Amino acid sequence: MALSFPKLPAFLKDRPMGIVVHSYWSRWNSKADSKKYPAFTNAIQLLDHCHQLGAGGVQVIVNGWSTDFAKKVRDEREKYGLYLEGSIGLPKKAEDVLKFEQEVINAREAGAQVLRTVCSTGRRYETYHSPAAFEELKKTALASLQLAEPVLRKHKVKLGVENHKDWRAPDLVNLLKQVNSEWIGVTLDFGNSMALLEDPMEVVQTLAPYTFSTHVKDMAVEEYPNGFLLSEVPMGKGILDLPKMVELCKKHNPSGTFSLEMITRDPLEIPCLTNAYWETMGSVPGSDLARMLQTVRQHKYPGGLPRVTPLSTDEKLALEEENIVACINYSKAKLGLV
Repeated sequence: MALSFPKLPAFLKDRPMGIVVHSYWSRWNSKADSKKYPAFTNAIQLLDHCHQLGAGGVQVIVNGWSTDFAKKVRDEREKYGLYLEGSIGLPKKAEDVLKFEQEVINAREAGAQVLRTVCSTGRRYETYHSPAAFEELKKTALASLQLAEPVLRKHKVKLGVENHKDWRAPDLVNLLKQVNSEWIGVTLDFGNSMALLEDPMEVVQTLAPYTFSTHVKDMAVEEYPNGFLLSEVPMGKGILDLPKMVELCKKHNPSGTFSLEMITRDPLEIPCLTNAYWETMGSVPGSDLARMLQTVRQHKYPGGLPRVTPLSTDEKLALEEENIVACINYSKAKLGLV
């Protein structure tokens, strides 16, 4: 297949696509008794498997690591020549800083120079139900980042805040400008902000100048009565212009990595035609809603969006692996990440 594709531009040639731990939505810490797809319970097992797939690295949760385990992760990573990025929680109050610093130290010992974090574990339209509640998130997020910044600066580790279905791109840029640190930027998710009615290419254009790490994915959509459904799908089968997005990220951060987040699950409901959805979205223009609904109606996914609920456990695990492998192959053939 690779021979049938046009010659790749020089700027796209880089190390292979890495894999975000959340791509293994079903397999990471799975309780299922599967012989063919045994659970991954730690970073070393994930590194081993991703190396076998030909991935360039991993982004993995670093919570709870010991110093000894961090060294073992580093040895494994160096053996394969993979990159490592950590996923870490933020300190919420001053007494959390010591734990945060130890996790930064362990991640750095393992070889991570970039960490990813979120300011809200919940989706904006499901978690916050008034303008005041969302304003409180902005305040607590800023306070947490201000607690984290001296630690990051001390250990020379960068932190990327993800657009995690909470921040629209201008919100996130405003937060970063308030923090004003070279050590705090963005983990740019290519598809999340569609849930907040943002055009994905505009999101990349806005956030790429601040980007330290990425969650690369392709997206598909489908109408439902309260709005639309949103799914990650194998790269090349969705509606995102992935080559252009990669190009924009490379322009602003030539040494940046690209990490796959292909979550194999049922579609997410984006209830943008309900009053509850708009409780924190009052400043969003109606034109954004109209544009998104038009996009949804123009891009019907053949056969309907994939669903995993009807599948057995082993069938879910098999589909998850199949989707990840398909995305890694696409990234090599079409994005030049080899």
